[in-house]
Amino acid sequence: MSNYFKHKMRGKSPGEIIAMILFGGLFIVGLATLFGFVVMWLWNWLMPMIFGLTTLTFWEAVGVFILFKILLGGCGGFGGKDKKSSKSHKCNTDSKGEFSKWKHYDNFWKEEGNKAYENYVDRLTSNQEQHD
Repeated sequence: MSNYFKHKMRGKSPGEIIAMILFGGLFIVGLATLFGFVVMWLWNWLMPMIFGLTTLTFWEAVGVFILFKILLGGCGGFGGKDKKSSKSHKCNTDSKGEFSKWKHYDNFWKEEGNKAYENYVDRLTSNQEQHD
């Protein structure tokens, strides 16, 4: 995973990295606020009419959202799962398997990257010519 981050952050100044982190944090806070208001609006629009329940404040709606996320699950979680059982989970991403080969990326691209790309484009154009 560290190779992936090294690859993504290559050539970026510390100021750019800090700006990306701050923007990411603000984006997450904004998204959480949006989810809270959406849950509050939907609850206050539907639940009192359908079931006769009371309306919710923003913080109550955020709490309901978190409660449903915990009860109904979803992608992610808080760990504690056995590796064998988590392999079958459709949202599971095995970061070791995905990024363990990044250390070879730079060497591949220097040695074979452009040539492999040109071969790929040649194959595509020859296939298109055959179909025409």
